[in-house]
Amino acid sequence: MHDEELFHKLLILRTPGIGPVKYAELTRKFGTAAAAADSLNAAQEHADSVKREMDRAAQLGIIYVSDDSDDYPANLKQVKNHPPVISARGNIAALRRPAVGMVGTRHATAAGMRFVSDLAAAFAGHGFAVVSGMAMGTDTAAHNGALSVAGDENTIAVLAGGADYIWPLENEKLYHYILERGAAISEMPVAATPIANNFIQRNRWIAGISEKLILGEADEDSGSMSTAAFALDLNRPVFAIPGHPSDARSAGPNRLIKSGLATLCIGRQDFFEFKDDKGQSPKKAKPHAENTLMDLIGTESVSESVLAKLAEKNVNEVKSQLVVLELNGLVKKVNGGYVKA
Repeated sequence: MHDEELFHKLLILRTPGIGPVKYAELTRKFGTAAAAADSLNAAQEHADSVKREMDRAAQLGIIYVSDDSDDYPANLKQVKNHPPVISARGNIAALRRPAVGMVGTRHATAAGMRFVSDLAAAFAGHGFAVVSGMAMGTDTAAHNGALSVAGDENTIAVLAGGADYIWPLENEKLYHYILERGAAISEMPVAATPIANNFIQRNRWIAGISEKLILGEADEDSGSMSTAAFALDLNRPVFAIPGHPSDARSAGPNRLIKSGLATLCIGRQDFFEFKDDKGQSPKKAKPHAENTLMDLIGTESVSESVLAKLAEKNVNEVKSQLVVLELNGLVKKVNGGYVKA
């Protein structure tokens, strides 16, 4: 027995040439999904294919979530021309959590992936669902970081194919782990194979679901930069993780930071206050003017590790700050260390 209202909605949406805009026009014109579906005079073959899709979804435990449901992601519902119906597999309670998007290149550095993974774990530990696209590299690090934290609503994978279509194949284990501890969602029909344009639309929904977006390593022309563009268009705050100016994988985030379109992200402290083992906020050390990086850098090359020790800072924090100083032309790298530019 099929849900008749859902069947009518899918009958419309699975009709070639009909997307969210046309769907909205039809339902406004005819008042209900059933009346709009009847107006299409769909062939029996088309109706049967929709029923087969619904049967397959039921067999796989895939649930359809309409935008009039409380389970539909609240932020996505506010996006113009959002998908009227999405399919979800796994724990759909994850869709009701506050969400943060994390994206970046498939060819991320090991250091970049560790940074993203740690940040994702921090967000999951603070009650967020980490949203990404299940691609290799940065996306994988984001999902794995969220899954490293206890809980079963920690991450959401937005897929370009059907909610049952695993891509890339290398992430098959990750996909099933996500189903156990989060959800995989899609606007595409069950069993649909993704095509190029689907990935661009997927990027828009990642931005739409998220209340903020964090951009890791990303080439200028990457899909991750399109996700950041969508986020900016939707007035979502964008945070970018800086990288070395000579690395093309850092060109995207560095440009957004330099242009003021994104906020510099140097770690979880940008979003959350640290607590010690007793749950207390650590006392802040008194600032030492002589320990600022610029005061410590002169005409003789000084390494990152030495600067970290002198400034009483974490090496990763020093590296991030040095990148910003280098982008602004204040320091330059010479003989494995830094001097004033």
